[in-house]
Amino acid sequence: MDMPVVFSDREDQSRLESVIERVLEEARKQGASSAEADAHMDAGLSVTSRMGDVETIEHTRDKSMGVTVYFGQCKGSASTSDFSDNAVIDTVKAACSIARHTTEDPFSGLADAELMAKNIPDLDLSHPWSLSAERAIEITKECEAAALNTDKRITNSEGATIDSHQGIRGYGNSHGFIASYPASRHSLSCSVIASEGDKMQSNYWYTVARKHEDLEALTSVGRKAAERALGRLGASPIATTQMPVIFSADMATGLISHFLRAINGNSLYRDSSFLKDTLGESIFPEFIRIDERPHLIGGLGSTPFDNEGVATTARDYIIDGVLQSYVLNSYSARKLNLQTTGNAGGVHNLFITHSDLTQNDLFKKIGNGLFVTELMGQGINIVTGDYSRGAAGFLIENGEITRPVEEITIAGNLRDMFKKIVTISNDIETRGNIFTGSILVDSMMVAGQ
Repeated sequence: MDMPVVFSDREDQSRLESVIERVLEEARKQGASSAEADAHMDAGLSVTSRMGDVETIEHTRDKSMGVTVYFGQCKGSASTSDFSDNAVIDTVKAACSIARHTTEDPFSGLADAELMAKNIPDLDLSHPWSLSAERAIEITKECEAAALNTDKRITNSEGATIDSHQGIRGYGNSHGFIASYPASRHSLSCSVIASEGDKMQSNYWYTVARKHEDLEALTSVGRKAAERALGRLGASPIATTQMPVIFSADMATGLISHFLRAINGNSLYRDSSFLKDTLGESIFPEFIRIDERPHLIGGLGSTPFDNEGVATTARDYIIDGVLQSYVLNSYSARKLNLQTTGNAGGVHNLFITHSDLTQNDLFKKIGNGLFVTELMGQGINIVTGDYSRGAAGFLIENGEITRPVEEITIAGNLRDMFKKIVTISNDIETRGNIFTGSILVDSMMVAGQ
Protein backbone atom coordinates (compact mmCIF):
# COMPACT_ATOMS: atom_id res chain seq x y z
CA MET A 1 0.00 0.00 0.00
CA ASP A 2 1.13 3.57 -0.65
CA MET A 3 2.84 5.65 1.98
CA PRO A 4 0.90 8.78 3.01
CA VAL A 5 1.80 12.16 1.53
CA VAL A 6 4.45 14.04 3.47
CA PHE A 7 4.56 17.78 2.86
CA SER A 8 7.76 19.63 2.17
CA ASP A 9 7.02 22.28 4.79
CA ARG A 10 8.91 25.24 3.32
CA GLU A 11 8.08 24.50 -0.31
CA ASP A 12 4.39 23.92 0.35
CA GLN A 13 4.22 26.93 2.66
CA SER A 14 5.62 29.11 -0.14
CA ARG A 15 3.03 27.71 -2.53
CA LEU A 16 0.20 28.38 -0.10
CA GLU A 17 1.39 31.92 0.60
CA SER A 18 1.63 32.57 -3.15
CA VAL A 19 -2.01 31.56 -3.61
CA ILE A 20 -3.05 33.87 -0.76
CA GLU A 21 -1.04 36.72 -2.31
CA ARG A 22 -2.78 36.07 -5.64
CA VAL A 23 -6.20 36.27 -3.92
CA LEU A 24 -5.39 39.62 -2.34
CA GLU A 25 -4.09 40.97 -5.63
CA GLU A 26 -7.24 39.84 -7.44
CA ALA A 27 -9.44 41.41 -4.76
CA ARG A 28 -7.71 44.75 -5.33
CA LYS A 29 -8.24 44.38 -9.09
CA GLN A 30 -11.93 43.75 -8.59
CA GLY A 31 -12.32 46.90 -6.51
CA ALA A 32 -12.34 45.61 -2.93
CA SER A 33 -11.05 48.14 -0.40
CA SER A 34 -9.59 45.29 1.69
CA ALA A 35 -9.54 41.50 1.75
CA GLU A 36 -8.34 38.47 3.68
CA ALA A 37 -7.79 34.81 2.88
CA ASP A 38 -7.39 31.76 5.13
CA ALA A 39 -6.02 28.64 3.42
CA HIS A 40 -5.29 25.09 4.52
CA MET A 41 -3.57 22.05 3.06
CA ASP A 42 -3.92 18.73 4.86
CA ALA A 43 -2.80 15.15 4.26
CA GLY A 44 -3.40 12.12 6.40
CA LEU A 45 -4.07 8.46 6.97
CA SER A 46 -6.88 6.95 9.04
CA VAL A 47 -7.27 3.22 9.72
CA THR A 48 -9.91 1.41 11.78
CA SER A 49 -9.85 -2.26 12.75
CA ARG A 50 -12.69 -4.06 14.49
CA MET A 51 -12.69 -7.59 15.92
CA GLY A 52 -9.37 -8.27 14.24
CA ASP A 53 -10.49 -7.21 10.76
CA VAL A 54 -9.72 -4.01 8.89
CA GLU A 55 -12.86 -1.88 8.56
CA THR A 56 -11.57 1.26 6.86
CA ILE A 57 -8.38 2.62 5.34
CA GLU A 58 -8.59 6.23 4.30
CA HIS A 59 -5.88 8.35 2.71
CA THR A 60 -6.78 12.04 2.55
CA ARG A 61 -5.31 15.03 0.83
CA ASP A 62 -7.43 18.15 1.15
CA LYS A 63 -7.06 21.84 0.57
CA SER A 64 -9.43 24.72 1.07
CA MET A 65 -9.45 28.49 1.10
CA GLY A 66 -11.89 31.02 2.46
CA VAL A 67 -11.89 34.51 0.92
CA THR A 68 -13.48 37.58 2.50
CA VAL A 69 -13.61 40.96 0.79
CA TYR A 70 -14.77 44.36 2.03
CA PHE A 71 -16.18 47.28 0.09
CA GLY A 72 -15.92 49.82 2.84
CA GLN A 73 -17.73 47.97 5.59
CA CYS A 74 -19.83 45.78 3.34
CA LYS A 75 -18.59 42.20 3.55
CA GLY A 76 -18.74 39.17 1.27
CA SER A 77 -17.24 35.71 1.61
CA ALA A 78 -16.70 32.71 -0.65
CA SER A 79 -14.62 29.55 -0.53
CA THR A 80 -12.92 27.09 -2.86
CA SER A 81 -10.92 23.87 -2.82
CA ASP A 82 -9.33 24.70 -6.19
CA PHE A 83 -6.16 26.81 -6.06
CA SER A 84 -5.90 27.33 -9.83
CA ASP A 85 -5.79 30.89 -11.16
CA ASN A 86 -9.25 30.65 -12.75
CA ALA A 87 -10.72 29.35 -9.51
CA VAL A 88 -9.09 32.20 -7.56
CA ILE A 89 -10.60 34.75 -9.94
CA ASP A 90 -14.06 33.16 -9.73
CA THR A 91 -13.96 32.87 -5.93
CA VAL A 92 -12.95 36.50 -5.46
CA LYS A 93 -15.65 37.53 -7.97
CA ALA A 94 -18.26 35.59 -5.97
CA ALA A 95 -17.16 37.23 -2.71
CA CYS A 96 -17.23 40.68 -4.32
CA SER A 97 -20.70 40.07 -5.73
CA ILE A 98 -21.98 39.20 -2.26
CA ALA A 99 -20.28 42.22 -0.66
CA ARG A 100 -21.87 44.61 -3.15
CA HIS A 101 -25.32 43.42 -2.08
CA THR A 102 -24.84 43.33 1.69
CA THR A 103 -25.75 46.01 4.21
CA GLU A 104 -22.91 48.06 5.66
CA ASP A 105 -21.85 46.94 9.14
CA PRO A 106 -19.90 49.60 11.07
CA PHE A 107 -18.12 46.94 13.12
CA SER A 108 -16.87 44.77 10.25
CA GLY A 109 -13.42 44.86 8.66
CA LEU A 110 -9.93 43.50 9.12
CA ALA A 111 -8.28 43.44 12.52
CA ASP A 112 -6.14 46.55 13.11
CA ALA A 113 -2.86 46.58 11.18
CA GLU A 114 -0.70 47.30 14.23
CA LEU A 115 -1.90 44.07 15.88
CA MET A 116 -0.62 41.75 13.12
CA ALA A 117 1.99 39.18 14.16
CA LYS A 118 5.39 40.74 13.42
CA ASN A 119 7.46 37.67 14.22
CA ILE A 120 6.37 34.08 13.65
CA PRO A 121 8.02 31.93 16.36
CA ASP A 122 8.83 28.29 15.66
CA LEU A 123 6.54 26.47 18.09
CA ASP A 124 7.71 22.97 17.06
CA LEU A 125 4.26 21.93 15.85
CA SER A 126 5.18 19.85 12.80
CA HIS A 127 6.28 16.24 13.26
CA PRO A 128 5.19 14.21 10.21
CA TRP A 129 4.91 10.46 10.65
CA SER A 130 5.72 8.29 7.63
CA LEU A 131 3.15 5.75 8.74
CA SER A 132 2.34 3.07 6.20
CA ALA A 133 -1.15 1.59 6.00
CA GLU A 134 0.36 -1.83 6.85
CA ARG A 135 1.88 -0.53 10.07
CA ALA A 136 -1.30 1.38 10.93
CA ILE A 137 -3.29 -1.85 10.57
CA GLU A 138 -0.86 -3.64 12.89
CA ILE A 139 -1.15 -0.89 15.50
CA THR A 140 -4.96 -0.89 15.52
CA LYS A 141 -5.15 -4.69 15.69
CA GLU A 142 -2.62 -4.85 18.55
CA CYS A 143 -4.42 -2.07 20.43
CA GLU A 144 -7.79 -3.78 20.10
CA ALA A 145 -6.30 -7.18 21.00
CA ALA A 146 -4.85 -5.70 24.19
CA ALA A 147 -8.37 -4.60 25.13
CA LEU A 148 -10.05 -7.89 24.22
CA ASN A 149 -7.43 -9.91 26.12
CA THR A 150 -7.79 -7.88 29.31
CA ASP A 151 -10.74 -9.86 30.62
CA LYS A 152 -13.13 -12.49 29.25
CA ARG A 153 -16.01 -10.11 29.95
CA ILE A 154 -14.78 -7.87 27.13
CA THR A 155 -16.99 -9.52 24.55
CA ASN A 156 -17.22 -7.06 21.70
CA SER A 157 -15.52 -4.06 20.21
CA GLU A 158 -16.42 -0.86 18.45
CA GLY A 159 -12.92 -0.84 17.02
CA ALA A 160 -9.52 0.81 17.31
CA THR A 161 -8.65 3.78 15.10
CA ILE A 162 -5.36 5.48 14.30
CA ASP A 163 -5.22 8.90 12.67
CA SER A 164 -2.10 10.65 11.43
CA HIS A 165 -2.46 14.08 9.89
CA GLN A 166 -0.18 16.90 8.94
CA GLY A 167 -1.05 20.17 7.34
CA ILE A 168 -0.14 23.77 6.63
CA ARG A 169 -2.25 26.74 7.59
CA GLY A 170 -1.80 30.12 5.92
CA TYR A 171 -3.44 33.50 6.36
CA GLY A 172 -3.02 36.87 4.68
CA ASN A 173 -4.76 40.21 4.42
CA SER A 174 -4.51 43.63 2.81
CA HIS A 175 -2.36 44.99 5.63
CA GLY A 176 0.54 43.24 3.91
CA PHE A 177 0.42 40.35 6.35
CA ILE A 178 0.96 36.87 4.90
CA ALA A 179 2.22 33.96 7.00
CA SER A 180 1.87 30.22 7.34
CA TYR A 181 3.01 27.38 9.56
CA PRO A 182 2.97 23.58 9.42
CA ALA A 183 1.48 21.34 12.10
CA SER A 184 0.88 17.65 12.74
CA ARG A 185 -1.54 15.70 14.90
CA HIS A 186 -1.59 11.96 15.60
CA SER A 187 -4.08 9.96 17.65
CA LEU A 188 -5.01 6.41 18.64
CA SER A 189 -8.33 5.37 20.16
CA CYS A 190 -10.10 2.19 21.19
CA SER A 191 -13.70 1.48 22.24
CA VAL A 192 -14.93 -1.86 23.60
CA ILE A 193 -17.99 -3.48 25.18
CA ALA A 194 -18.04 -5.40 28.46
CA SER A 195 -20.80 -7.92 29.21
CA GLU A 196 -21.98 -9.65 32.37
CA GLY A 197 -25.18 -11.64 32.18
CA ASP A 198 -27.59 -9.59 30.13
CA LYS A 199 -25.91 -6.30 31.08
CA MET A 200 -23.53 -4.49 28.73
CA GLN A 201 -21.40 -1.38 29.09
CA SER A 202 -19.12 0.34 26.58
CA ASN A 203 -16.22 2.69 27.12
CA TYR A 204 -13.17 4.04 25.36
CA TRP A 205 -9.74 5.58 25.73
CA TYR A 206 -7.58 7.65 23.41
CA THR A 207 -4.23 9.38 23.13
CA VAL A 208 -3.25 12.36 20.98
CA ALA A 209 0.04 14.19 20.35
CA ARG A 210 1.98 16.33 17.90
CA LYS A 211 4.78 13.71 17.81
CA HIS A 212 3.87 10.08 17.30
CA GLU A 213 6.59 9.16 19.79
CA ASP A 214 4.59 10.97 22.47
CA LEU A 215 1.48 8.82 22.00
CA GLU A 216 0.58 6.54 24.88
CA ALA A 217 1.65 2.91 24.34
CA LEU A 218 -0.86 1.12 22.12
CA THR A 219 -1.38 -1.74 24.61
CA SER A 220 -2.04 0.81 27.37
CA VAL A 221 -4.75 2.49 25.28
CA GLY A 222 -6.46 -0.86 24.72
CA ARG A 223 -6.23 -1.93 28.36
CA LYS A 224 -7.56 1.39 29.66
CA ALA A 225 -10.54 1.18 27.31
CA ALA A 226 -11.25 -2.32 28.65
CA GLU A 227 -10.79 -1.35 32.30
CA ARG A 228 -13.12 1.62 31.90
CA ALA A 229 -15.81 -0.59 30.31
CA LEU A 230 -15.41 -3.25 33.03
CA GLY A 231 -15.66 -0.60 35.72
CA ARG A 232 -19.09 0.40 34.43
CA LEU A 233 -20.61 -3.12 34.83
CA GLY A 234 -23.33 -3.23 37.43
CA ALA A 235 -24.08 0.49 37.19
CA SER A 236 -27.41 1.66 38.58
CA PRO A 237 -29.07 4.93 39.68
CA ILE A 238 -28.86 6.38 43.18
CA ALA A 239 -31.52 8.14 45.21
CA THR A 240 -32.05 11.84 44.51
CA THR A 241 -29.93 13.93 46.86
CA GLN A 242 -27.58 16.86 47.17
CA MET A 243 -23.90 15.97 47.41
CA PRO A 244 -20.33 16.97 46.49
CA VAL A 245 -19.44 16.20 42.87
CA ILE A 246 -16.00 15.52 41.41
CA PHE A 247 -15.67 16.00 37.66
CA SER A 248 -12.90 13.76 36.28
CA ALA A 249 -10.20 15.77 34.49
CA ASP A 250 -11.53 14.98 31.02
CA MET A 251 -15.05 16.01 32.10
CA ALA A 252 -13.72 19.08 33.91
CA THR A 253 -12.47 20.49 30.60
CA GLY A 254 -16.13 20.75 29.57
CA LEU A 255 -16.90 22.75 32.70
CA ILE A 256 -14.15 25.22 31.81
CA SER A 257 -15.34 25.38 28.20
CA HIS A 258 -18.73 26.64 29.47
CA PHE A 259 -16.87 29.46 31.24
CA LEU A 260 -15.04 30.29 28.00
CA ARG A 261 -18.31 30.37 26.07
CA ALA A 262 -19.77 32.72 28.68
CA ILE A 263 -16.87 35.20 28.36
CA ASN A 264 -16.71 34.95 24.57
CA GLY A 265 -17.39 38.27 22.89
CA ASN A 266 -19.98 36.78 20.54
CA SER A 267 -22.13 35.76 23.53
CA LEU A 268 -21.50 39.06 25.32
CA TYR A 269 -22.49 41.52 22.61
CA ARG A 270 -25.65 39.51 21.95
CA ASP A 271 -26.60 39.82 25.64
CA SER A 272 -26.68 36.03 25.81
CA SER A 273 -24.24 35.34 28.65
CA PHE A 274 -24.68 35.11 32.40
CA LEU A 275 -21.20 36.66 32.73
CA LYS A 276 -21.96 39.86 30.81
CA ASP A 277 -20.47 42.99 32.42
CA THR A 278 -18.47 40.99 34.98
CA LEU A 279 -14.92 42.24 34.26
CA GLY A 280 -13.26 42.81 37.63
CA GLU A 281 -15.76 40.61 39.47
CA SER A 282 -15.01 37.49 41.49
CA ILE A 283 -16.14 34.45 39.46
CA PHE A 284 -14.08 31.65 41.03
CA PRO A 285 -12.57 31.08 44.49
CA GLU A 286 -9.46 33.12 45.27
CA PHE A 287 -7.03 30.22 44.74
CA ILE A 288 -7.90 29.88 41.04
CA ARG A 289 -5.91 31.35 38.19
CA ILE A 290 -6.78 30.67 34.54
CA ASP A 291 -4.25 31.72 31.93
CA GLU A 292 -3.58 31.21 28.22
CA ARG A 293 -0.20 30.12 26.81
CA PRO A 294 -0.43 30.22 23.00
CA HIS A 295 3.31 29.82 22.45
CA LEU A 296 3.71 26.59 24.41
CA ILE A 297 6.28 24.57 22.50
CA GLY A 298 4.56 21.62 20.82
CA GLY A 299 1.20 22.45 22.42
CA LEU A 300 -1.93 21.06 20.80
CA GLY A 301 -3.49 24.52 20.95
CA SER A 302 -0.37 26.53 20.12
CA THR A 303 -0.40 29.08 17.31
CA PRO A 304 1.67 32.18 16.47
CA PHE A 305 -1.34 34.15 15.21
CA ASP A 306 -5.10 33.89 15.36
CA ASN A 307 -7.61 33.56 12.51
CA GLU A 308 -7.26 37.27 11.74
CA GLY A 309 -3.46 37.41 11.72
CA VAL A 310 -3.36 39.03 15.18
CA ALA A 311 -0.31 38.07 17.23
CA THR A 312 -1.23 35.66 20.02
CA THR A 313 0.04 36.52 23.50
CA ALA A 314 0.04 35.00 26.96
CA ARG A 315 -2.99 36.26 28.85
CA ASP A 316 -4.64 35.92 32.26
CA TYR A 317 -8.40 35.44 32.27
CA ILE A 318 -8.73 34.80 35.99
CA ILE A 319 -6.38 36.00 38.74
CA ASP A 320 -7.26 35.26 42.39
CA GLY A 321 -10.72 34.23 41.18
CA VAL A 322 -11.36 37.62 39.51
CA LEU A 323 -12.22 37.98 35.79
CA GLN A 324 -9.48 39.93 34.00
CA SER A 325 -10.38 39.60 30.32
CA TYR A 326 -12.98 38.44 27.85
CA VAL A 327 -12.24 36.23 24.81
CA LEU A 328 -12.52 38.56 21.80
CA ASN A 329 -12.01 38.71 18.07
CA SER A 330 -11.90 42.08 16.32
CA TYR A 331 -15.64 42.16 15.50
CA SER A 332 -16.88 41.37 19.01
CA ALA A 333 -14.26 43.70 20.48
CA ARG A 334 -15.55 46.62 18.39
CA LYS A 335 -19.13 45.80 19.38
CA LEU A 336 -18.06 45.99 23.04
CA ASN A 337 -15.78 49.02 22.56
CA LEU A 338 -12.76 46.93 23.53
CA GLN A 339 -9.67 45.56 21.72
CA THR A 340 -9.35 42.06 20.28
CA THR A 341 -7.53 39.62 22.56
CA GLY A 342 -6.09 37.67 19.61
CA ASN A 343 -8.66 34.91 20.02
CA ALA A 344 -10.39 34.80 16.64
CA GLY A 345 -10.89 31.04 16.43
CA GLY A 346 -10.79 30.42 20.19
CA VAL A 347 -8.30 30.17 23.03
CA HIS A 348 -4.89 28.53 22.83
CA ASN A 349 -3.64 26.27 25.66
CA LEU A 350 -5.63 27.27 28.73
CA PHE A 351 -4.13 26.35 32.12
CA ILE A 352 -6.14 26.13 35.34
CA THR A 353 -4.62 26.20 38.81
CA HIS A 354 -4.29 22.81 40.45
CA SER A 355 -3.28 21.61 43.90
CA ASP A 356 -0.83 18.88 44.93
CA LEU A 357 -3.74 16.58 45.74
CA THR A 358 -4.24 13.39 43.76
CA GLN A 359 -7.63 12.22 42.52
CA ASN A 360 -7.76 9.72 45.41
CA ASP A 361 -7.07 12.59 47.80
CA LEU A 362 -10.23 14.26 46.50
CA PHE A 363 -12.22 11.10 47.24
CA LYS A 364 -10.96 11.11 50.82
CA LYS A 365 -11.59 14.84 51.13
CA ILE A 366 -15.32 14.58 50.38
CA GLY A 367 -15.93 11.27 52.16
CA ASN A 368 -19.27 10.75 50.41
CA GLY A 369 -20.19 12.07 46.98
CA LEU A 370 -20.26 11.47 43.24
CA PHE A 371 -17.35 11.01 40.82
CA VAL A 372 -18.55 11.96 37.31
CA THR A 373 -16.79 10.27 34.39
CA GLU A 374 -19.40 10.70 31.64
CA LEU A 375 -21.77 13.52 30.71
CA MET A 376 -24.65 13.43 28.24
CA GLY A 377 -26.97 15.96 26.68
CA GLN A 378 -26.68 19.69 26.13
CA GLY A 379 -28.56 21.07 29.11
CA ILE A 380 -26.53 24.26 29.50
CA ASN A 381 -28.16 27.68 29.26
CA ILE A 382 -25.37 30.22 28.83
CA VAL A 383 -27.88 33.10 29.14
CA THR A 384 -28.85 32.14 32.71
CA GLY A 385 -26.02 29.78 33.69
CA ASP A 386 -28.48 26.97 34.43
CA TYR A 387 -26.82 23.56 34.15
CA SER A 388 -28.50 20.15 33.91
CA ARG A 389 -26.92 17.13 32.26
CA GLY A 390 -27.26 13.39 32.24
CA ALA A 391 -24.30 11.77 33.96
CA ALA A 392 -22.62 8.51 34.87
CA GLY A 393 -19.73 7.74 37.16
CA PHE A 394 -19.11 6.25 40.59
CA LEU A 395 -20.49 6.61 44.07
CA ILE A 396 -17.92 7.55 46.69
CA GLU A 397 -18.52 6.39 50.26
CA ASN A 398 -16.13 6.90 53.15
CA GLY A 399 -13.50 8.19 50.75
CA GLU A 400 -13.57 5.16 48.43
CA ILE A 401 -15.27 4.29 45.15
CA THR A 402 -17.96 1.73 46.01
CA ARG A 403 -20.03 1.18 42.86
CA PRO A 404 -20.75 2.51 39.36
CA VAL A 405 -23.69 4.86 38.85
CA GLU A 406 -25.77 5.65 35.75
CA GLU A 407 -29.13 7.14 34.68
CA ILE A 408 -28.74 10.21 36.86
CA THR A 409 -28.87 13.95 36.24
CA ILE A 410 -26.64 16.54 37.89
CA ALA A 411 -27.95 20.10 38.12
CA GLY A 412 -26.94 23.52 39.37
CA ASN A 413 -26.09 26.99 38.12
CA LEU A 414 -22.67 27.59 36.58
CA ARG A 415 -22.11 30.80 38.54
CA ASP A 416 -22.73 28.91 41.80
CA MET A 417 -20.74 25.89 40.61
CA PHE A 418 -17.69 28.00 39.78
CA LYS A 419 -17.80 29.67 43.21
CA LYS A 420 -18.25 26.30 44.93
CA ILE A 421 -15.07 24.76 43.50
CA VAL A 422 -13.22 23.43 46.55
CA THR A 423 -10.01 22.26 44.90
CA ILE A 424 -8.53 20.85 41.68
CA SER A 425 -6.31 17.74 41.70
CA ASN A 426 -3.00 17.21 39.92
CA ASP A 427 -4.16 14.63 37.34
CA ILE A 428 -3.90 17.12 34.49
CA GLU A 429 -5.76 16.41 31.23
CA THR A 430 -3.24 17.12 28.46
CA ARG A 431 -5.02 15.77 25.36
CA GLY A 432 -6.52 19.04 24.23
CA ASN A 433 -6.58 22.79 24.55
CA ILE A 434 -7.67 23.00 28.21
CA PHE A 435 -5.28 21.79 30.92
CA THR A 436 -7.06 21.01 34.16
CA GLY A 437 -7.16 18.33 36.83
CA SER A 438 -10.30 16.81 38.36
CA ILE A 439 -12.56 19.52 39.79
CA LEU A 440 -14.36 19.14 43.14
CA VAL A 441 -17.60 21.14 43.40
CA ASP A 442 -18.84 21.44 46.96
CA SER A 443 -22.50 20.63 46.33
CA MET A 444 -24.85 19.85 43.43
CA MET A 445 -28.29 18.37 43.04
CA VAL A 446 -28.09 14.77 41.86
CA ALA A 447 -31.39 13.40 40.55
CA GLY A 448 -31.78 9.63 40.35
CA GLN A 449 -34.47 7.29 41.62
